[in-house]
Amino acid sequence: MDLAVVVTSFLPLLLLELPDKTFVATLVLSTRYRPLLTWIGVGLAFGVQCLIAVTAGGLLAKLPEKPVALAAALLFAVGALVLLRGSSHADEEEAEAEAEFRERTFTAAHGLRAVGACFLLIFLAEWGDLSQLFTAGLAARYGDPVSVFVGSWAALLVVSGLGALLGKALLTRLRLSTVRRAGGVVCIALAVLTLVEVVS
Repeated sequence: MDLAVVVTSFLPLLLLELPDKTFVATLVLSTRYRPLLTWIGVGLAFGVQCLIAVTAGGLLAKLPEKPVALAAALLFAVGALVLLRGSSHADEEEAEAEAEFRERTFTAAHGLRAVGACFLLIFLAEWGDLSQLFTAGLAARYGDPVSVFVGSWAALLVVSGLGALLGKALLTRLRLSTVRRAGGVVCIALAVLTLVEVVS
């Protein structure tokens, strides 16, 4: 496992997901179910999502190096564009996402039922999400699916943990639009670095 790849996977995904609906969904679920059960269910869903993404990225890594690097740079650039364009509307989207996930939550459950409800909701809601595509791009870019999996899943566990435990308090102190802009800058940097490596 390469610690540099773990960190390179962790930081952008943390910044991608913190202003995303994932954070808000976890916050809403933790008001319906116990926070620890919410976090376990959400974390397991993210683990499966990351496993699928790094498997797809690992398959892409077997293709010729330059096209894969260009595709990864394109994914990073698209991620930056999505984050930067959406940053002006992030705060409004937060309220909409909160209302949407309140409607989707199931009736109160305990134990494994609560874990299963949280797993199912997040797994279905996050399918094909930008973070999953980004994780696949990182796995293809670095050819190290294990390190990318560890970094990506750790970032998603941190975001969901923050949502479950501190969500409302964080939202009063931190504007999602600012976090989204920071994530966009990180994605631009990754896109540029990848293109520089392709050219050189």
